[in-house]
This record gives sequence, structure tokens and C-alpha cells, in this order.
Amino acid sequence: MKRSILALVVLLAVLLVLPLALDRYLLSVMILILYFAFVGQAWNVMMGFCGQLSLGHALYVGLGAYTSAALYQHFGMIPWVGMIVAVVVCVVAASIIGWLAFRFGIGGTYFALLTIAFAEFTRIGFEHFDWVGGTAGFFLKVTQQSRADLLNLRGDPVMFYYLALALAVGGFLLSAWLLRGRLGFYFRAIRDNEEAARAAGVDVFRYKMYAVQISGGMTALAGVFFAFYYNNLFPEQIFHISRSIEIILAPIIGGIGTLFGPVLGAAVLTLASEGIHAALETLGHEVPGVKQILYGVALGLSIMFMPNGIWPVIARRLGFTRTRDDSDA
Repeated sequence: MKRSILALVVLLAVLLVLPLALDRYLLSVMILILYFAFVGQAWNVMMGFCGQLSLGHALYVGLGAYTSAALYQHFGMIPWVGMIVAVVVCVVAASIIGWLAFRFGIGGTYFALLTIAFAEFTRIGFEHFDWVGGTAGFFLKVTQQSRADLLNLRGDPVMFYYLALALAVGGFLLSAWLLRGRLGFYFRAIRDNEEAARAAGVDVFRYKMYAVQISGGMTALAGVFFAFYYNNLFPEQIFHISRSIEIILAPIIGGIGTLFGPVLGAAVLTLASEGIHAALETLGHEVPGVKQILYGVALGLSIMFMPNGIWPVIARRLGFTRTRDDSDA
């Protein structure tokens, strides 16, 4: 425990001063890593802790992004207020999906398909929603970037780096709190054996609903960040199933159900992807779909050689965990 806390403190200290040593491109790479670390933690609450597989998590990114961006653009509502509305919208959406699934006994593969279906018909709906641009896209006004305007989330990449870091740290701490509390105990009981949990008196329906609501609400925050960092939204881009796959790969490769897994997975995948792109550009070649090829290879290697993810193996070797149950590492 002391080793892991010390490692966390050192890592956080490094991340706090890292922008001083990075150029604009490397800073954007770090922002991507922190972003995927956070959304990976959000998905991990639902799947890693509670065992509910979502393959349509881009739904919450898109809803959060469009809600906050539209309120800012059309009504001048500051992003922090829009963020609250976005979280509420995503919690409601998660509640609808959860209620339909859990009330009627839809689980496993069929629950995963249900999440894909909701993401897809939402994407189609937004493609015909002219108030937010439809297929032509929705664009936020880009103002000065010479100073940080935290109130309106306008500023340079350094400001967004620290916002992404705050999200990643907050997601990590919330996940740690959930995992070590009563909610986490019930979540893992449902994940490991739902029938046994029900027989032991756990209100399975309620706690599965809590899991999808918390996960959806967390992911909404990532959507708000996405909207104000990139300043443009397209339904095909943000709701597409490929966006959901990107979200889930980091915790799968890093270690589902662990705290450090989504962070490590996000770093490995993002650095590998950017490294391959940089190498191909240097050689003057362009390979269509190289990112998808990388994700497929990484997932295949992880399943073959480290089915529990990279982090549990590293944690045991570094002495961060003493048992084979790495769910709290």
C-alpha cells in the first residue's frame, strides 16, 4: 500500500510539471492520454466493477458534448452550468437503458447490443437535428487563446491539459472510493455471481442501476471536455461505435476492474498509435486504418498473453499487491 501511494504521489508530481518540458504536439498527446484514462475509468465502473458490458458508451460522450455546447452557443450558458445539465441528461439516458434492460432481464450480450442500438439511433437522430447542425456539424466560436478563461473553457492547450489531469485524477479517486466502499462491494458481488448476490440480499436491480448511472454521468464530463477542446462536433464522429471501442480498449488492455489499468492502457495505446503515425510520416507512407490495426493487434496480444491486462502483472512484480485478486490495485 505504501509503495502504491508513493508511486501515485511521484506520478502526480511529474504530471503537474510535465507541460514545462513538452512542446505543443506532445502536450496534445498527453491530453489524449488523460482523456482516455478518464473515460476508461468511467466505463470501468460499469463493466469492471459491476460486470455490465456497454459497447455504446459513445452515447454519453455525444450527449454530454452536444448538451453543453448547444447551451453555450445558443443561450450563452457557461460550460460549468452546461456540465451539470449534461450530467443530468446522461444519467437520465443511462437510467432509461438500465431500466429497460434490468427490469426485463436483458443481460450479457443482449445488454451490450442494447447499448449499441441506443448509441446508433441517437447518432441518426442528431444527423437530422438541424438545431445542432445535423450532418454539417456543430461549431463553437473560437476566441483568444492567449490567456486561460476557465469560466468559459477558452484557452491554450496548457489549460486543457490541467483540466484533463483534473478529470483523470478525479475519476481515479472516485473509482477508488467506490471500489473500497459498500457500493464497490455490492458491485463486485453482482459481477462475480449475480444470483448469489441476490440470494445474499443484495438489491441487484438497484445497484446495477447505480453503476450505469454513475458511469453515464462520469462520461458526460468527458463529452463536455471534448466539445470545448475540439470546438466541433459531428454525429458520425462522436456517436460512432468506433468511438465506443476506443473508450473500452484502455481498461481492457490495462486491466478491467483495476484502478491503474485504464490509466496504463490509455498511455500504452495512445503512445503506440502516435508513435506509429509519426514513424509512417517520417517514411513518407500512409496506411489507411493503421489505428484500427494497432488496436486489433494490441487486443489480440493482450488476450493471448495477459488476459487480465497489463497492470495486474506489473503490480505483482512491483509488490503493489499480494494476492491474485488485483481488483483494488
